[in-house]
Amino acid sequence: MTAPEAEQLAGAFKDAMAAVCTPVAVVTAMDGERPHGTTVSAFASLSMSPPSLLVSLDRGSDLLALVLAAGEFGVNILGHDQSELAGRFARKGQDKFEGVDWSRAHGVPRLAGAPGWFACRVAQAVEAADHVVLMGEVHALESRPTPPLTYFARGFGTHRVLA
Repeated sequence: MTAPEAEQLAGAFKDAMAAVCTPVAVVTAMDGERPHGTTVSAFASLSMSPPSLLVSLDRGSDLLALVLAAGEFGVNILGHDQSELAGRFARKGQDKFEGVDWSRAHGVPRLAGAPGWFACRVAQAVEAADHVVLMGEVHALESRPTPPLTYFARGFGTHRVLA
């Protein structure tokens, strides 16, 4: 495939994926006493037995290195009113937690107000293209029914049940 063909395919792929509605979460980990996190839309339920989920992180991600070193991570599912948090954790930088209400629960950072939260142990890490897919075995969680924050057509939104 030529470079222009590859670029065209990449652009078409990006546009096609923008048409897929995904939930938004912040994946977190600790670096000693310092919390770290990043916004993701590539995560999903994996297994009921044992309860497991997966997240995808860029190979160059500082957070990925922390997760692999610690062997654990948190997943904070964001609610419809938390787009500001999603934007904050999507940017680069070390001060993402500045001014954010959070606590350490089961060894990982938990964002206050997130309607869904999972603490996971890394069960497996699989290299895939320019990302690493982390499979996490859930050892603690809390959730409450709240409309989720979603990402669709390159913007944040939410979901509601059709009548």
